[in-house]
Amino acid sequence: MDRIPVLKIGDILLVSIQVDMDDHTALGLQDDLTERIVETHAHGVIIDITALDIVDSFIGRMLSTIASVSRVLDAETVVVGMRPAVAITLVELGLSLTGVRTALNVERGMELLARTAPPRASSIADADDTDDTETDDPALTR
Repeated sequence: MDRIPVLKIGDILLVSIQVDMDDHTALGLQDDLTERIVETHAHGVIIDITALDIVDSFIGRMLSTIASVSRVLDAETVVVGMRPAVAITLVELGLSLTGVRTALNVERGMELLARTAPPRASSIADADDTDDTETDDPALTR
């Protein structure tokens, strides 16, 4: 069984599918990807399907399932590089890929995830360092 590499770029996981996807490869990808989301605390997943000429109903459902599982694990999924023939096939099969966001390429997918990214811990800490708090210590309130 071919394994599809999952690369970490910042807090995003990038999956570039460069092999023909059979059912076993798709299931392996789902398992590997969910493990990596948990390990890395990724907030986003980009699945690049540029190299796929054909997507059957099982692969389409797997993309939707991966996006749903990722969302439960607090990561958004963007599928990029969908060819027009693949999009037409998915529509003809009645697969709407509910919950799957799409972008034309990896760069646009990264931009989309950047807009939906949660605030970083440092910006949350900076917001908490305001002088709005009251204190009972008179020495601190002068």
